[in-house]
Amino acid sequence: MDVMTIAGLAKAGGVGVETVRYYQRRGLIAEPPRSGGSGLGGGVRRYGAEDVRRLRFIRSAQSAGFTLDEIAELLALDSTNDRARARTLAASRTAALDERIAELQQARAALTRLADSCAAGKKGPCPIIAAFETA
Repeated sequence: MDVMTIAGLAKAGGVGVETVRYYQRRGLIAEPPRSGGSGLGGGVRRYGAEDVRRLRFIRSAQSAGFTLDEIAELLALDSTNDRARARTLAASRTAALDERIAELQQARAALTRLADSCAAGKKGPCPIIAAFETA
């Protein structure tokens, strides 16, 4: 992969330029030095394949529900042999996902009951609307 500007990095990672800058401020992605030029806006920062890999990792980890603090810890663990801590973080995230899945399954079951109740009745207020008005 060729070197690229921040816009190219953002595009390759499926995010906006401001997201890349935010990750840089958080210390998740390194901010390379400017190449050439002088003065305030002199030179352009160049990014490579490793930066794309890191950005994609961050996005994937976020999709799995990891916080940016947890992602920073995972990235730091990448350079160590502390697999136990990485497993602990993954187990914690798995437990949180299981909890969220259970909540969503309960919400789905409740909504299904309301929809069935709505279909069964022909008169009066819709139970779906009434349920959300009182919630």
